[in-house]
Amino acid sequence: MRLKWTIAALLGLLAVFSLQGQQKTYQLSSHILDIHTGQPAPEVVISLSKLTPQGEWELLDEKTTDGNGRVKDFLEQDGSDHTGVYKLTYHVGPYFEKQGQNSFYPFIEVVFRISGSSHYHVPITLSPYGYSTYRGN
Repeated sequence: MRLKWTIAALLGLLAVFSLQGQQKTYQLSSHILDIHTGQPAPEVVISLSKLTPQGEWELLDEKTTDGNGRVKDFLEQDGSDHTGVYKLTYHVGPYFEKQGQNSFYPFIEVVFRISGSSHYHVPITLSPYGYSTYRGN
C-alpha cells in the first residue's frame, strides 16, 4: 500500500513539473492606472495591431484588462520574430462612461517599435482629460 502512495505522489509531482514547463511566456504587456482615482482601470478593452509592409494596421489581438488593470499576454514568445511597429488602442470611453465621468478621449492609441526578444511593457497613466505612457519593464 505504501508503494502505491509513493508512486501516486511521484506521478502527481511529475504532472505539476510538466505543467510548469509548459507555461507560456509573452513579449508584450500593458497596464492602466487611473490617476484620477488612484486605482487600476479594470475591464478596459485593449486592441493590438501591427503595421504591415503596405502601411496598413492589421488587428492581431484584443484583450480586456483584469482587476489590476493589466493585460499580461500579448505576443506569445513561441520562437516567432515579433520585430515591427505596433499600436495599442485603449478603448477608455466605455470605462469612463461606467463611472459616470466625462472624458476627452474615446480611445487612446500608443504606437511603438519592438526589436529583439526582450519583454516590452507599455503602461499608461490615465485621467479623463490626460494620459501619459512610457516603456516600463
